[in-house]
Amino acid sequence: MTDRRRRVAIAYDCLFPFTVGGGERQYRAFAESLARSGYDVDYLTADQGAGAPLTAPDFDVVTVSPALRLYDENGVRRTGTAVVFALRLGWALLRRRRRYGTVVVSGLPALNVLTARAALLGSGTTLVVDYLEVWGRRQWAEYAGRAVGALAWAAQRIAVALTPVATCHSALTAGRLHAEGFRGTLLRSPGLIDDDAAPEPRAGAAAEPPYVVYVGRHIPDKQVESIPAAVAVARRTVPGLRLVILGSGPSTSDVRAAVDAADAAAWTELPGFVSEDDLHRIVGGAAAVVNPSRREGYGLVVVEAARHGVPVVLVEDPDNAATELVEPGTNGAVAASPAPRPLGDAIAEVVLAGPTLRDRTREWYDRARRERTIDATIRQLLEVVDPGRSAVQQQPQDAPGGDPRD
Repeated sequence: MTDRRRRVAIAYDCLFPFTVGGGERQYRAFAESLARSGYDVDYLTADQGAGAPLTAPDFDVVTVSPALRLYDENGVRRTGTAVVFALRLGWALLRRRRRYGTVVVSGLPALNVLTARAALLGSGTTLVVDYLEVWGRRQWAEYAGRAVGALAWAAQRIAVALTPVATCHSALTAGRLHAEGFRGTLLRSPGLIDDDAAPEPRAGAAAEPPYVVYVGRHIPDKQVESIPAAVAVARRTVPGLRLVILGSGPSTSDVRAAVDAADAAAWTELPGFVSEDDLHRIVGGAAAVVNPSRREGYGLVVVEAARHGVPVVLVEDPDNAATELVEPGTNGAVAASPAPRPLGDAIAEVVLAGPTLRDRTREWYDRARRERTIDATIRQLLEVVDPGRSAVQQQPQDAPGGDPRD
């Protein structure tokens, strides 16, 4: 029989590639890394609507709830489905409360933390909460409305207070966890680069004529509609510069309106979502990846662009942790705001830097791939939750900062 300490569960309502996003990729990578480390892993999730049982080659997928419509028409997570998944997750963990040595649950939505904590209380299972982001009350109100936002913020405060071991992936989130009252063991990860994500073949110079690209969903926080006017400014310095906007979402109509307002239709393409092969080709040929998002918990866009040797242009914002990964002049630039002039000037600066900046960006990625990986993050976590893993007879010791077990 497998030692209970060698059984781990990861709980998240989405599973890549059935749903696509940064969190989905991260938690699947967590499961695969734990499996490579010799652990038996269950991935507790919702049915993904695939029409067949969910399977994965390296871990077991446990469906704990029916398929859920997670977002409303504005791209906001629906409260009802969050409640459904949290309750189903709590029931699943209650039935398995002595099966796992460790359970890793996403801190978004916070209801998952509350039901997991209740289900595992007194079981001896270590509960780890991974915080992709931590928001203040104002942010929650802007995202979900005053009433629902206040409830979500209160749930987050309670979840943070009840978290024995937390993982996060930026200095921004670490600071906010402490500000929201966290007193447990905090592990700030070295990074979230997939260990299997080898650099793309060097593409050399950017395509001619040059273009910049946005990749991702179109939602208000991404501020995609700010890009066309900014590229129009950049074109004054870089004649012939083009724009490709990938993806779609609730804000796509605003993006199209912004293209018209900037008189940018002749030099802008909006192909929507594309295949993986086309995505790599488009990103690899870009002079820059432009992401004016005001809210990021880590900065996967920086890593994915650098994997292709492509620099990024981001926007400074108190809620944007992605800027922590940008070294101006090395792998991109950070504009002071999404307004046309500062964002456009930053785009022009990066495009004009040409192959020299692309080479520096690839060098940055080569260094990061050695130091900021998913496996390094998982090793850090295992040092706390299973410190005796390398010696079967060794008994686990208390983690620094207190005993992380319920």
